Amino acid sequence: MSNCYITRRETFNAAHKLWREDWSQEKNDEVFGKCSNHNWHGHNFTLYVTVKGLPHAESGFVINLKDLSKIIKDLIIEPLDHKNLNLDVPFMKGILASTENLVIEIWKILENPIREAGGELARIKLIETENNFVEYYGGKEPY
Repeated sequence: MSNCYITRRETFNAAHKLWREDWSQEKNDEVFGKCSNHNWHGHNFTLYVTVKGLPHAESGFVINLKDLSKIIKDLIIEPLDHKNLNLDVPFMKGILASTENLVIEIWKILENPIREAGGELARIKLIETENNFVEYYGGKEPY
């Protein structure tokens, strides 16, 4: 029997600034453009967490979606929603607050709790804008 993949969608709003202290204003502007604005900028993020596994014999679920939702909300949405990623989020301290880095840190936080709930984290997709998103597979090849 092959794995099934199930995905949970959540949303959060957060502000950030892409800025390197070791670079000049000019270089930050050149590399990061408007995203280096000193007064920050925000996004309405959409997070998709995909879990893979075989359906359990008793429930028919790869993972109980109520459990998955609680894990995501408690560990990710609560710490991120209406926060400044550069200033307010301990797991982003010292890390450039790009969407790529954020999705990697989210993976690190979710991987073990999802495993403990009976699933295996397969993919995280984080949509930053209607035109930009990041997909991360935990360092493995997609599916």
